[in-house]
Parts: sequence; structure tokens; C-alpha cells
Amino acid sequence: MTKIQMTTPLVEMDGDEMTRVLWDWIKQILILPYVDLKTEYYDLGLSNREATADRVTVDAANAIKRHGVGVKCATITPNAQRVSEYNLSQMWKSPNGTIRAILDGTVFRAPILVQGITPYVPTWTQPITIARHAYGDIYKDVEAYVPQGGNAKLVVQDRDGAREIEIFDFSKTGGVVMGMHNTDGSIASFARSCFNYALDVRQDVWFAAKDTISKTYDHRFKDIFAQIYADEYAERFGAAGIEYFYTLIDDAVARVVKSNGGMIWACKNYDGDVMSDMVATAFGSLAMMTSVLVSPDGKYEYEAAHGTVTRHYYKYRDGGTTSTNPIATIFAWSGALRKRGELDDNAQLRAFADRLEQATLRTVEQGDMTGDLACIFRSDVPARKLETRAFLQAIATRL
Repeated sequence: MTKIQMTTPLVEMDGDEMTRVLWDWIKQILILPYVDLKTEYYDLGLSNREATADRVTVDAANAIKRHGVGVKCATITPNAQRVSEYNLSQMWKSPNGTIRAILDGTVFRAPILVQGITPYVPTWTQPITIARHAYGDIYKDVEAYVPQGGNAKLVVQDRDGAREIEIFDFSKTGGVVMGMHNTDGSIASFARSCFNYALDVRQDVWFAAKDTISKTYDHRFKDIFAQIYADEYAERFGAAGIEYFYTLIDDAVARVVKSNGGMIWACKNYDGDVMSDMVATAFGSLAMMTSVLVSPDGKYEYEAAHGTVTRHYYKYRDGGTTSTNPIATIFAWSGALRKRGELDDNAQLRAFADRLEQATLRTVEQGDMTGDLACIFRSDVPARKLETRAFLQAIATRL
């Protein structure tokens, strides 16, 4: 059979542990038999990040800026135990964080819905997309312990000189203090990414923060979103039949739980970190979530929302078999192939991405799945737990 041709390469970023194994199997079983795959390959496995002093991550991010679309395997963000295990020279930063900073992107995560996997919130009949601002706040904080007798102040130096604002007088007790920041530029990029993505998928945008308490920090987010929407997007949203509104984060939680889903919920960095896991779990599994990083100038990086599945990898490395769910990684590939097809006006590539996703969902709905899904599958069709490679072969028979 004639393979589907590609004109522009994807930026392919390989990863670590069990997801690295899945990465190769997915390509061999589900993609290469049908697509003349063209990629610009970067090995983001921890050993190669060490060998290149993490230059490979920067190079991969810049390649996405050139080619427009990348697909990334899950990677290890090392802690002290990993430094020892991999004999690292230092505790290298998260590749995701590095790529997000270079692309100035926003992370959009949404559940993969399949018949037989029922959300724990019964009203949720449509996916909820979490748009997470991927810069600043507590992830770039500065913090310290202050012993009793100390005093903490916020000092701002600007063109008018220095301003000091007392945070707390620790004269009676010790305690902790934290400083964090964000930038107008990053917040504006966050807003534009959300609004552009909403127009792409034709969904409402809800932005939630806590400006009633954080009257300067969170209010700055609210003001920038409102100004950019009014100046650049209000007419386009109206023409598309979608809307944008701001609400408090606690109000948003209550409204989302009672909703049918189907919206983009834009959150600050920490809120998005927490709420994306909450939404994933409520829809069934973190292994059933799509994740795409979108820059304000239209660059896309697709990945799985979960980690490297270390426990399964150790078992596989020792000669055992596993029933590891590859669906999020499959959908990372299908998302990237579809976007490549859209940008290159390649209808065959777009259609293949659609068929790959349909075959994957149909396989589960017809009773073939990995162990994590078998234990929550509710259907008249009996669930058959398959090992990972057998599950991929079952998808291939439908494809």
C-alpha cells in the first residue's frame, strides 16, 4: 500500500522509561505502516540531556519554533534519587518548563471520552479543557524561613526610587515568607493563546482567579485578559457564537461541577496544575488526557499528560510484561499529525489522525483495554485486560 506522504517534518522528542518503550511501539505498529513519517528527531532522554548539558532540550524547542509542530514523549524531571540513579552532574530542570518558556506557551489539557468509562460527575457529557498558564507564580518563587525576631519586607526598586512594604513582623514567632512574580508580557501571551485556541475549537473561555483577595496580582491578570479581549477578540468571538467571561476561582469550581462541560477553563499556573489533575481523575484517568502546548504565534507541542510510568518500566526492564495505557501518547501523535496536516493542507494526514483516534476508542469500547481501564469499565461488553503490546495490536486490527 502507498504510504501517506508528509511535506514538513514534525519535531519528534523522545523521552524516558516506559513511555520511551511505548513511543517506539506506537510508531512501529500504528504509524510507520501507513505514514511516510518525516521527523526532526531529538533525544530528550535523561542520559542524553546529561551528555549535552541539556542543550538538546533548547534545540528541540527552537526546532518547534521553526517547524510549527512537535510531539513529545514523557520525560523525567530529576530529583535527588534520580541524580544518583543516572549519575547526573546536576539536577536538570524540567524539559517541559524549558520548552514552555522558550515557546511562551499555554498548556491545554482535555479528557479523552470513551463509552464505558463514565465520569464521576454525571453531568459531564462534554470534555472540559484546562488552559494552564505555564509561567511564574510559585513555580519561580523565592522563599525563606524567618526566625523569631526577624522582619520581612517587599522592596520594589523603580524609576522613582525604592518602596518598602512590610509583609510581616516576626518578632513574636518564626515563620516562612515567599515572593513570586509574573510579567505583563507572559500574561498577555496566556490570554491570546486562550482566545486563539477557543476560536480554533469554538468553545467558550472561562478565566478564573481571586482578584477580590489578590487586588493587585490577580487583578492584573483580569485586567489584561479583559483589555485584550475587548481590543482584539470580542468581534471574532461574537461571529463564532462563543463567549469569554471572568469569574472567581471558587465560583468557577462550583459552576464547573454543575455544568455539562464543553468549555475552556483558563487558570493561573498553580490552579491549572491542580485542576487539570482533578478534571482528569473525575473523567476517569490521567492516562486518558490530551495535552498540547500552544504559543501565542501558533506553534504547537503535543504530549501525554502523565509521567514516565517508572514502576512499569522497572518491571519491563527486568523481563516482565506490563499492561501500560498508551492512549495519551497515541493521541499526542494523532494530534501532532492532524495539526501538521492542517498547516500543510494535507487531507490524507488529517484523515489518518482521525482514524487512528477512532480505532483506539473503538478498541476500548469493544472490550479490549489495559488494566487501568478494565477496573473502571462499565458496559454490557466484558472487559478483556491486555498487555501493552497486545493492546496496540488490537488497535491495529481496527485501524
